[in-house]
Amino acid sequence: MTKVLVSMKIFPEDITIDLNQLKQKIEAIMPQDSKVLRFNEEPIAFGLNALIAHILIPEEKQDALEKIENNIRQIQGISNIETFMMQRW
Repeated sequence: MTKVLVSMKIFPEDITIDLNQLKQKIEAIMPQDSKVLRFNEEPIAFGLNALIAHILIPEEKQDALEKIENNIRQIQGISNIETFMMQRW
C-alpha cells in the first residue's frame, strides 16, 4: 500500500499551550491506518512556536487528510493548521 507523507504546520492559540500535550492529543486522534512520523517545532514570533507534524496516510483513502485536518482543528488549544507539503512515501 502506497503512503503519502503530509507535513502540516499547527499553530497553538498562545504561548501558554503545552506543545507536548498537543503532540499527544494529535497522535491520539490518528486513524488506525495513519500515523505521525515525527514532530518539529518552528519559532513564529514572541515566544510562540508552531508544531510541524509529518504524518503518513494511505494514498488510497482520498478523504483521510480531510478527516485528520478536521480532527486536529477540534483539539482545544489549536488556533489554525496549514498543510504545506504532500509527497509519496
